Amino acid sequence: MSRREPLETTLASNKLQTAFFNLRSNKAFELFVVSIIVFSAVTIGARTYDLPPLLIDVVGMLDVLITLIFLFEIIVRFIGEPDKRRFFHSAWNVFDSLIVIVSLIPIEDSELALIGRLVRIFRVLRMVSLIPELRMLLNSLVKAMPQLGYVALMMFIIFYIYAAVGSTFFASINPELWGDIAVSLLTLFRVMTFEDWTDVMYETMEVYGSSWIFYITFIFFTAFAFLNMIIGIVVNVLEEEHQRERDKKAEASGEPTLRDLQQQLFELKQMMEDRR
Repeated sequence: MSRREPLETTLASNKLQTAFFNLRSNKAFELFVVSIIVFSAVTIGARTYDLPPLLIDVVGMLDVLITLIFLFEIIVRFIGEPDKRRFFHSAWNVFDSLIVIVSLIPIEDSELALIGRLVRIFRVLRMVSLIPELRMLLNSLVKAMPQLGYVALMMFIIFYIYAAVGSTFFASINPELWGDIAVSLLTLFRVMTFEDWTDVMYETMEVYGSSWIFYITFIFFTAFAFLNMIIGIVVNVLEEEHQRERDKKAEASGEPTLRDLQQQLFELKQMMEDRR
């Protein structure tokens, strides 16, 4: 074998990788894949209806075609990846690959048919891996979980205290709503979501005229205070993610990031203080 043949093979491989990288980065290709995901969701919904045998066969054929398109899309993304060893370092790439691989396994007529249907349902989640804005939103939600956990714990404490008070005073009025602490927690969730909560309040006010204080304070703590804290945490983390993405783009283009500008401003203030 001459030296020219490996060189030609390498050049052909690089051309194929470049072509597939351009294809995977093409907006029209991304839009096509997203439309296939939406169409896949439609076929999943169609399976929930009582269809004639002919339509069932058509939906089955469409499902196979969708799976093959997803397989082609994964192959395009893998071949177009400049560093293929890092392809499966991404959790989304692993998720997409597993969904496609399991979808290829013929398990419709076996005991694992239910798993196959569930996997096809989760194919809709592939839209998150393709749309950067959705990925950023989900990543922000995951990063906000530690802070949200403390707020949720505090909400549970408030819920538990009010449920215990409600069971103590209102169980004799309506055992179905306040009979025990578990039922009281469900009732308080109904109050927090404003689902006919006034009916619950007026019923207890017929016996305890000042029981409106119980409901008003509970709504203030949960629906107004803690829920707004949760929204604020998520929005704050989402803004940090947006800023991080803007910094990455600025670094890639050679423009100063917000951190660089803040550092320059700090140094300028230090210089002015030193001159004084």
